[in-house]
Amino acid sequence: MPDRPGRGDARRIVIAITGATGAVYGVRLLQHLQHHAGVETHLIVSDAALLTLHQETGLQRRAVEALAHVVHKQRDVGAAIASGSFQSDGMIVAPCSMKTLASVAHGLSDNLIARAADVVLKERRRLVLMVRETPFNLAHLRNMTAVTEMGGIIFPPLPSFYHNPKSIEEMVDHTVARVLDLFDVQHALAPRWAGMKEGSVAPTLSDDGGDAAP
Repeated sequence: MPDRPGRGDARRIVIAITGATGAVYGVRLLQHLQHHAGVETHLIVSDAALLTLHQETGLQRRAVEALAHVVHKQRDVGAAIASGSFQSDGMIVAPCSMKTLASVAHGLSDNLIARAADVVLKERRRLVLMVRETPFNLAHLRNMTAVTEMGGIIFPPLPSFYHNPKSIEEMVDHTVARVLDLFDVQHALAPRWAGMKEGSVAPTLSDDGGDAAP
């Protein structure tokens, strides 16, 4: 698929989708930003992600790439986003596999995803890794610590329940909304927390460890 022309003075955000479970997060990010007048998305999809995308969303490569403004191939380490001279607001890896996490943590730059992330870190821009694995082993935890110490943000896409989601889509959108907040991108994907409702009572634990009625 050929790259689309740039969008003038639009902000640029690089989005990568890797082979970890949770491909829907990358798709929803692209779907929301596709028609956002102030953002130009640059997409990289790993080979493993193509399998996960088909398994979890039923989408093929062309359908996913059509959601982005500019598409780059994973092996194209000579792409514009591989240079610090390419101006962007940062990068989101959604989801981020443990392999990609390790590549970023150790500065391997062995493909365009890892190289683009390395560029974002060295240029002191925002890097968000939506890491997906459970449970974590010590190597995973140390790699997350390393990325955090370099200025990256580790953002496991953990669902929240305080907004009483009614569907998986609402749970996904709430997480996507939090990621977009990190880039100051305006959205209406999820309601803002306005505090506990007046007169509500927080549940307490009964003696047997269960929730007691208020």
